[in-house]
Amino acid sequence: MKYPANGPLKLEINLADSELVRALKGGEVKSDLVTLDYTGPKTANQGFKPMVREGKFDGGELAIVTFLQALEYGKPLVLMPATMVGRFQHYLLVYNSDRRSPMTPKDLEGKRVGVRAWTQTTAMWLRAHLQHDYGVDISKITWVCWDDAHPAEYKDPDFVVRVPAGSKSVDQMLLDGDLDAAIPGYDVISQPQIKPIVPDVAGAGRAFWDKYHAVSVNHIFTIQRDLSRERPDAVRELYRMLWASKKAAPAPKDGIDPLPFGMSALRKPLELAIQYALEQKLITRKFSVDELFDDTTRALD
Repeated sequence: MKYPANGPLKLEINLADSELVRALKGGEVKSDLVTLDYTGPKTANQGFKPMVREGKFDGGELAIVTFLQALEYGKPLVLMPATMVGRFQHYLLVYNSDRRSPMTPKDLEGKRVGVRAWTQTTAMWLRAHLQHDYGVDISKITWVCWDDAHPAEYKDPDFVVRVPAGSKSVDQMLLDGDLDAAIPGYDVISQPQIKPIVPDVAGAGRAFWDKYHAVSVNHIFTIQRDLSRERPDAVRELYRMLWASKKAAPAPKDGIDPLPFGMSALRKPLELAIQYALEQKLITRKFSVDELFDDTTRALD
């Protein structure tokens, strides 16, 4: 067994700082059974490749597209029903109004759109919005990308253009007019000429919620399968700790929880993520939501 059969357990965790985990990382949430050692990088997504390629970390946040691809390639990981990062994505698709006339989603056909990686989860959600909500043929967009997928086995489609090493960043290319639009990632470039392609981003998010009663989830807590098999007591305790930290965080102001916990709350967002990942050829078969979990984590609600 990789883990001791009983007694206290120390786990190596990849988890970024956030309001959600402030009480956990700050020591307000404690456990006699589980101690967490935050050994991941400061920027959690830099730990995704080591987690899926090397089996690094006992658990931590992982992008849902990365997880689905890892599952397809047989990586020994399972989800816990705990969202670490979730949001409505529309504000992250932007253009430079100094370089381009006002743009609508349909105007992106035939254009160059920059994004860190084709497999980036934010980009997956935004491409789905373009396709399903705005009638955009996403295959008519040239996707300009910098990074490869977190799982080494995945290869980008032929229509994805990879910039050479040492090229300007996606932000700089947008500012310089080398791209028609871009998906910066976490933070929109804070310059007045950078504007969202969807003008009413709040309304678009609300419309998505009204249609699906779901948010678009990005990072979900993921653990090594051996941990769940060998120490289900520790997994249940870890989930309790995450829940306790979530309850200590500020409540959402608009009544929509962007960080759903529990199988019931996560089922619809995960169904959508699976559907969109399959449509965009990020995965090759349609998983059921239950396949993403095991008997221990599926019972967490």
